[in-house]
Amino acid sequence: MKFSEHWLREWVNPKVDTHTIVEQLTMAGLEVDGTEAVAGQFTGVVVGEIIAADQHPNADKLKLCQVSVGGETTFQVVCGAPNARVGLKAPFAQINAILPGNFKIRKAKLRGVESFGMLCAEAELGMADQSDGLMELPSDAPVGEDLRKYLNLDDTIIDVDLTPNRADCLSIAGIAREVGIINRQAVNAVEVSPVSATHEEIFPVEIKAPKGCPNYVGRVIRDVNVSVETPLWMQEKLRRAGQRSIDPIVDITNYVMLELGQPLHGFDLEQLAGGIVVRMAEEGEKLTLLDGQTITLSSDVLVIADQSKPLAFAGVMGGEHSGVSSNTRHVFLESAYFNPIFIAGKARQYGLHTESSHRFERGVDFQLQRKAIERATQLILSICGGQPGPVTNQSDPEQLPDTIAVKLRASRVRSLLGLEISNQEIAELLGGLGMVMETVKEGAWVVGIPSYRFDIRLEVDLIEEIARLYGYNNLPSTSPMAHVAMTGLPEDKVTLRQLRRLLVAQGYREAINYSFISPELQKLVEPEVEPLSLANPISADMGVMRTSLLPGLLKALSYNLNRQQSRIRLFEVGQVFLPEGDTLQQPQMLAGVVCGLRNPENWTSSSDKFDFYDCKGVVEQLIALGGKADQFEFRREVRQGFHPGQCAALYLKDECVGYLGRLHPQLQKQLDIPEAVYQFELQLDLLTQGSVASFQEISKFPGVRRDIAVVVDQKVDAADLMKIVEFEAGELLKELKLFDVYIGKGIDPNRKSVAMGLTLQHPSRTLNEDEVHDLMTRVTQKLEERFNAILRK
Repeated sequence: MKFSEHWLREWVNPKVDTHTIVEQLTMAGLEVDGTEAVAGQFTGVVVGEIIAADQHPNADKLKLCQVSVGGETTFQVVCGAPNARVGLKAPFAQINAILPGNFKIRKAKLRGVESFGMLCAEAELGMADQSDGLMELPSDAPVGEDLRKYLNLDDTIIDVDLTPNRADCLSIAGIAREVGIINRQAVNAVEVSPVSATHEEIFPVEIKAPKGCPNYVGRVIRDVNVSVETPLWMQEKLRRAGQRSIDPIVDITNYVMLELGQPLHGFDLEQLAGGIVVRMAEEGEKLTLLDGQTITLSSDVLVIADQSKPLAFAGVMGGEHSGVSSNTRHVFLESAYFNPIFIAGKARQYGLHTESSHRFERGVDFQLQRKAIERATQLILSICGGQPGPVTNQSDPEQLPDTIAVKLRASRVRSLLGLEISNQEIAELLGGLGMVMETVKEGAWVVGIPSYRFDIRLEVDLIEEIARLYGYNNLPSTSPMAHVAMTGLPEDKVTLRQLRRLLVAQGYREAINYSFISPELQKLVEPEVEPLSLANPISADMGVMRTSLLPGLLKALSYNLNRQQSRIRLFEVGQVFLPEGDTLQQPQMLAGVVCGLRNPENWTSSSDKFDFYDCKGVVEQLIALGGKADQFEFRREVRQGFHPGQCAALYLKDECVGYLGRLHPQLQKQLDIPEAVYQFELQLDLLTQGSVASFQEISKFPGVRRDIAVVVDQKVDAADLMKIVEFEAGELLKELKLFDVYIGKGIDPNRKSVAMGLTLQHPSRTLNEDEVHDLMTRVTQKLEERFNAILRK
């Protein structure tokens, strides 16, 4: 926000220089981006009046002007400005005047005619970047008056860069409040008294979208004169704040916005039909804005309309045909509070950014609307005249923000800041910000938060305000002290560090991606899941919250492949966001993606590429860290985004904890990935559940190894065969290994041979041949019964 230092000093005038004010604001958290002089350095420039303007005898585009600076003497000046005319008052640089850039004015001869001085444009005085003609001064400007003195140009423009939470300082009133409390000086706020109505006319207002606009204040002002000139003092304040003068009504609404922080809008009453309706736009509805741009509205946009058409893009910009024009006689003045959620991002959605949207999307004081309309009415009556009607106020209190109170303890202030500060000084600092302090007991208060500070909700917020106003540079430097007890690591837990180290040891690199992704990528990877959309995304390709870590990892993998990285292994740990009704589940997940060669390129290594079983092996190592690998089970699965023949789900006691497998070839093609990609995603909390190690004495008796090979249908999973073997062998089975799967010559084309090795051992004696034979017979018979298995000989 830009503002004039002189304007600020009308509100609060501490006995400090410009540099100190700038430093104070920056140290208070309102960083000053820069300062600049209102005008360039010049001398010898006065108010001049053109009393004659004739055509130059030797040039079509030049005029020969006679300029008066008071008295009987006039000066002949050759001027090429298109707006040079009789009666115009403009800056006149006399002979020997010095303009910005150390440019000295001398007598000159232009096309054979002498010129004694120079009529100036704003750009030539360092008051604008460019100008189309002479700077036009008010008709009552005193001829001969020094221009710097007349326009009060010994002033500084201060540009403050505010964080989004400090919308209360997007006004002179807010900045003055900060400067006042920092310097312990009273603020001379403008007095705003209710303006009495001189007629009873009201214009009906209906709010159909109270969640978006819970408070709407309006007033009819009849018989205004919009042909009058905006006073010079107001034009200059607007100019120094980066606003150009348009007409008195628009200038007044802009002035009140800069002064108090409340955007307003003036409608031409005769252009309105029936009454004001605050509603959501109809899908596809069109609106031509004040800048001439026609936009097509979506149904999530809040509009101000009458009974026949939309009038304004609420909180952003008015419509072309409803604003005040040179023919306006009666004005309907609007002052509204719009919910920031309904305004945030909407202007940017249509490529717009206005002073109004800048304020409304950050939040405007919801109790300021009536005061602002009364202030605007005062200014309109004093400048344009007119007959004010009564103020109408349509409001839905249930949709307005709540005023809150926060408990504050002096002991907590001293503890967090390491500062011995008196209770009286705490009350003075917060009281200077407009907060109401009610003492509960000695050193404890209930603090009423003013409506313009909706960013304060907690005790620590108040303590931060105290630190900010006391001065961060004045806080003492102390070493923090705490009594910390060392806590033990639970033995039945696997730490995240262990999981990370295992993956790094396998050649994986950890990636960190944004929690929000593009809607298009989300729809590609998980089309069946409806993600949470962001109301105000950073950019169009970050519009939804991720429901899986895999989209971000696949995007990172593609990025690396496009930069000639042919062997990629990435993993990520983070939250995903899963909408469930009115709630949002946010589980922690661990995911990984891999493609390329199994081993680094080397003359001794093979050129085999990473496959499904490598991916499964990594997952098996992760679950083995907890010592409960036997409780996990891999099951064949068909899942969106995975290859239908190379996908498995990981289960823990019938609860699915994740998926692994190959990326679906179609999705791989859509993502423009040239190689096969294998991926896994697992629930982190279940991976970290381990078991406490326990001692078991090793048997002193020898084990017995028996191998069995059975021929079964190709659709039968080896895991199901092994379950039966484990169950039938019981406690005597110490180890079971799948060591061969054969499909080919000598086997039915629809069947396969599966070979398993069983290691049997008794803890207290040696097993005899009969026991082993009976056990193997039971196993074989059970496999025959369940899977139609045939013992392969």
